[in-house]
Amino acid sequence: MNYKSMSKSCVDFRKELAEGNIDLEDFYNEFYSQTGKLSSFNYFISLNPKEKIIEKARELTKELKKDKNILDKKPLFGIPVTIKDCLTTKGLRTTAGSKILNNYIPAFDATVVEKIKKAGGIIVGKTSMDEFGFGTFSVNCAYGVPKNPFDEQRSCGGSSGGSCGFTQKINLPHLSVAESTGGSISCPASFCGVFGITPTYGRVSRWGMLDYASSFDKIGSVSTNLEDVLLLLNVISGVDSRDSTSVESDKITLNEKMQKNITLAIPKEYIDAIEDEKILEQFNNAKEVLKAKGVKIKEVSLKTTKYAVACYYIIAMAEASTNLAKYCGLRYGMQENPEKKHFDKYFTMIRTKYFGTEAKRRSIIGTYIRMAGFRDKYYLKAMQTRTLIIEDFKKIFSQFDAILTPTMPIVAPKFSDIEKLSPKQNYSLDILTVGPNLAGFPAINVPFGKVEKMPVGIHLIGDHLCEEKIANIASLIK
Repeated sequence: MNYKSMSKSCVDFRKELAEGNIDLEDFYNEFYSQTGKLSSFNYFISLNPKEKIIEKARELTKELKKDKNILDKKPLFGIPVTIKDCLTTKGLRTTAGSKILNNYIPAFDATVVEKIKKAGGIIVGKTSMDEFGFGTFSVNCAYGVPKNPFDEQRSCGGSSGGSCGFTQKINLPHLSVAESTGGSISCPASFCGVFGITPTYGRVSRWGMLDYASSFDKIGSVSTNLEDVLLLLNVISGVDSRDSTSVESDKITLNEKMQKNITLAIPKEYIDAIEDEKILEQFNNAKEVLKAKGVKIKEVSLKTTKYAVACYYIIAMAEASTNLAKYCGLRYGMQENPEKKHFDKYFTMIRTKYFGTEAKRRSIIGTYIRMAGFRDKYYLKAMQTRTLIIEDFKKIFSQFDAILTPTMPIVAPKFSDIEKLSPKQNYSLDILTVGPNLAGFPAINVPFGKVEKMPVGIHLIGDHLCEEKIANIASLIK
């Protein structure tokens, strides 16, 4: 097989496999060869050994020979899948990007991983991420910072930087599981020029996930084309008895009926937040493409936008500090000899040594927010504001099919520029993505054009469980 001319589409990969044009063992030898050449990009924290994957490829080849209809039964049959390192994988180290879990090898798979394996997918490795998802640029990963596939001096975006960077850079069919709390799929998807879908909160089970903020976390999919993103999302969606927040959802399909009579809203406040005229130029080009296909677009006001960043970080940090409390060196986390140490001093020693700067910052601020005397002033007020933000979005969805915006206010920044940002400036760059995440709405990043040779993303935000609607709108942006 000529891998240089091979399509990156997993849908095409399945067709070639069905026709007997692909030798899985040969394919995975090439996959690991290409992956090895990308080691300097730091896309992986842990890789499954090549020998183990080759053996799995042989098993699937035998299975295919016995049952030619196996591809109809297993939608991910033979497809390589990477997993963001915040999801447990049986027998494969899971760190959530933190040194405090450096030696953690789970004895079980997350629900998402179980579903992928059952569908015939092959888990090749765990991708780099900001520690516990804390960051916008993936620079807070304890195991090496992933580099942008278009420019090694720039960020992949965060916190699913490894997932999106590798997806763009590898020249073979591949799917990646990512995760979002405040924009951690959309941001790196925009910076790396790939499709990334963040589903409705609860559409995908979080069982087996190392939490950041439990009322925000959403597991989604990343690929270089829309059909593949939906292929993976359909596999991992659905109710799970082990996750009480999971919900039933219909299979997502692309069909022409859902691509007609579309009305889109553009929040004025989102456009005002973008200072880069070239990004706005690309966004306007995307609008013209949609209008030419009969889409009606109108500017609206989303007045609660100015409260979204503060609201998000108050609630997320409060939840994060609670979730991080278990990593204290006893039941979870790295351990050392506790002999002759008071438990407070032992916990402090472990957390000081193994937590990164941003994890410490969010743990301290989150604990402060939850303290008596501050809980009412900050946390409860933020929760009330969250309700207002949801209502603000719902008013728009009662009149429009979806919301259209640029995904990020900037293109992927250089690492030298990121170093100059204060924490507040860093957090403020999430202004276009935290709103829908606060409300649990689905969103999809659609690559569209470039600025300074770097990708620009278009963001489509839909009402709860309207992934199919925004996916069909996304198919019109070409």
